[in-house]
This record gives sequence, C-alpha cells and structure tokens, in this order.
Amino acid sequence: MTHPAPSLIARYATGDRGVDDATVWALEAHLESCAGCRSGLAAALAPDLHGLLDRASVGIDAAIGGGPAPVPVSRGRRLTTTARLWPWPVSAVVLVLMALGLDRVYPQMPSLVMLLAPVVPLIPVAAVWSRPLDPAWELTSSAPRGGLWLLLRRTLAMMLALLPVLTVAGLLTGHSPAVWLLPALALTAGSLLGGPLVGGVDRAAVALGVIWAAAVVVPSLQTRHAPAVLTAGSQIWWALVTAALVAVLGAQLRHRGDFSH
Repeated sequence: MTHPAPSLIARYATGDRGVDDATVWALEAHLESCAGCRSGLAAALAPDLHGLLDRASVGIDAAIGGGPAPVPVSRGRRLTTTARLWPWPVSAVVLVLMALGLDRVYPQMPSLVMLLAPVVPLIPVAAVWSRPLDPAWELTSSAPRGGLWLLLRRTLAMMLALLPVLTVAGLLTGHSPAVWLLPALALTAGSLLGGPLVGGVDRAAVALGVIWAAAVVVPSLQTRHAPAVLTAGSQIWWALVTAALVAVLGAQLRHRGDFSH
C-alpha cells in the first residue's frame, strides 16, 4: 500500500487549505487502517495538542457553567439551506421540457431530447459537487469519508429524480431510454473521475457538457442526422465504457493510492 508523504501529513495536521478535498478524503480513509501514519499524524499534532486541549477545556467549562443554551435549528431553516441546491435540478427539468417543445415544433430536426438527455444530468451533478453552492460543505467534509459518500448519495438522488422526466420526454418523442441512458451514466462517471484532474467535479461536468455540445449536438443539428454515438449499434461500446469507468471509480473509492512520496 502506498503511504502518504510525511510532508502531506504535516500539511493536513496544520489545516493547510492547499490540500485539495479529494486528497483529504483519501488521506483520512488511509489513516483509518494505517497505525504508522496515525502515529505520524499524532507527532505532527503534538506541538499544538496541549494548547488545543486547554482551550477546549476552558470553552466547555464556560458553556456548562453559564453559557447560553444552544439554539435548535428549525426544520424550516434546514429546508431553506438545502433548497439552495434545488434550482439546478429544476433548471435541468426546464431544459428537458424546452427541448420537448422544440421537438414538437421542428419534427424534421434531430430530437433535442435525445441529444441533450446524456448531458442533462451533469447540471445537478455539477451543483452538488460545487463547494460555493453547498451551504453545508464544511459539515459534509468534516468526517472521514463522510463527505465523499454523502456527495455520491446526492449524485444518485439527482440522477433518480431526473431519469423519470427524461424517460417520459424520450418516449413522447419516440426514443427508448436505452438510447441515452448509458451515455448519461458514462458522462456522469467520467465527471466524477475527472474532477481531481481539473480541480473539481463541477468543472469536469461543465467541460464534458461543452465537449458533448460541440462534438455531438451542433454537428447533428447542422447535418439534420442523428449522431452515430446515439444509435443502437453504439450501445455496446457505451456499456463497456460505463462499466470501465464505474469499476475505476469504485477502485479509487476503496484503495486510493495517488499520494505523493
């Protein structure tokens, strides 16, 4: 197993903001199973440990002795905070409805629903992985692996919310979900894998969306022909690509070994 460099452990111990989130999650997952690296972390924390404990003890004594009672967070406030993410899946649904309307108006053109369905899920996926858009980012990333798994569950929730809308829109235009579902899953998995390479999953999702628009949507509208990547014959290749990306993603979640030496 590859171990993180002592310098990385020291940066993590001091709360260095230059360490990206993917590395933090991977480091915390590694620390759970490696006693040697935990000892290195303890050594890195030792200079500030006693002062931290003293400050914590004073704060707890003050709170117990006569500090103000904690104010419970109301359900309405929690819903308001979470609601900041919902405009993005709503905008994806609106985009699908607009594409459906254009398909009705211009039936001689390639179906916009079919062309956009693979990349529409990238809109909410980019939102749930965007640090500026998540009001609870510090909370979701505070526990080892908690933030990563929570964001993966959010991604799944957004996909499950959009798939029925895309399915109904596709059937109304005469296209089976089998045409766009595998490309959508492949692009979503690709954005999750590409996030650490480009500085964020949201950036990777935007980049894949732009590439898809330039390479598939625009040429199809110009030639008025359905793209080869969305035909029945291409599905076996999309299945292989999706399976490979999901396998790599699962392997990285279980055994991330890209620490520097």
